[in-house]
Amino acid sequence: MRYPKMLPDGGTIGFIAPSFGCAIEPYATRFEHALKLFGEMGYKTVLGPNCHASDGLGISNLPKLCAEELNEYMTREDIDLIITCGGGELMCEILPYVDFDRIAAAEPKWYMGYSDNTNYIFLSAILADTAAIYGPCAPSFGRVPLHSSVSEALDLACGRITSVSGYELWEKPEEGSGESEIEPDPLEGYALNEEPLYRYHLPGSGRILTGEEAEEPVTLRGRLLGGCVDILTLLVGTQYDKVDAFLEKYKDDGILWFTECCDLDPLSARRAYWQMREAGWFKYAKGFLIGRPRRFGEEAMGVDQYNAAVDILSPLGVPVIMDLDIGHLPPMMPIISGALADVTALGNRITIRYEAN
Repeated sequence: MRYPKMLPDGGTIGFIAPSFGCAIEPYATRFEHALKLFGEMGYKTVLGPNCHASDGLGISNLPKLCAEELNEYMTREDIDLIITCGGGELMCEILPYVDFDRIAAAEPKWYMGYSDNTNYIFLSAILADTAAIYGPCAPSFGRVPLHSSVSEALDLACGRITSVSGYELWEKPEEGSGESEIEPDPLEGYALNEEPLYRYHLPGSGRILTGEEAEEPVTLRGRLLGGCVDILTLLVGTQYDKVDAFLEKYKDDGILWFTECCDLDPLSARRAYWQMREAGWFKYAKGFLIGRPRRFGEEAMGVDQYNAAVDILSPLGVPVIMDLDIGHLPPMMPIISGALADVTALGNRITIRYEAN
């Protein structure tokens, strides 16, 4: 696995928009503030041509132009780290124009983003054998105060830390909250209001346990792979589905799958896990780390966010840990996709330790 060099003091951060750009509020204001803060930290910043664009459908610009920006910035020697401007909806359409061979031949650099960026982060490991960071997009770095989850993503890219842990509180959406007449401050920090409560399904347990019921630590080791399930399921069976070759290469490590859902309801999520399982993606799975879905707490026809995953994954006979700080409900632990990692979970706490190989 190619592991990018760490961002040096005074290094250069490049920003691109292969999915949404920072063209509307609150993202435009947050992005400008983030650029100011990066400058105050001593970093140089370079903006791609699509960062403020909104000329595409579901992405910042025409798919070919988005891919050209990505190809150029991922291979420029004067840029040390790439942070994307946002997630979005249709980044998949740029993939026919992404030059993974060119990127794989260039000196590797960190790529950071999440959600729709799964289209690149997942394939960076699969097609370019290069680790990437599933973590915050650029506007998150402009919020005040800066949450530790965001600063830790930068710390990972700088090599200042080699592990991350879950957080004390998360932002649970308020039920039945209407539109406020007061325009919120775009720079306002996360509204953390809920303590974590993990769910475990362990081999032989026969049921889903809460963090309080899971009294013994769960330890896992393997190579991290995954992202947003909404995107992963799109890639099954396409020309970009070289997952089997990747699994065979790293089968001795085994795979720790990290996943989370954005728009998928429980039924859709269940179908997606079934599709990936039946495609053979999970044959060397060592365990599953599943984030809270953005549609937290929804249920349909008896299917909820827990049995949507567990009923499909339990035949694999590996631990499934759910409601982690991964994905769309902040804060999110930055995950190094492609990295070899040791995971320890006990109760409602988890720590992920990364190895650079």
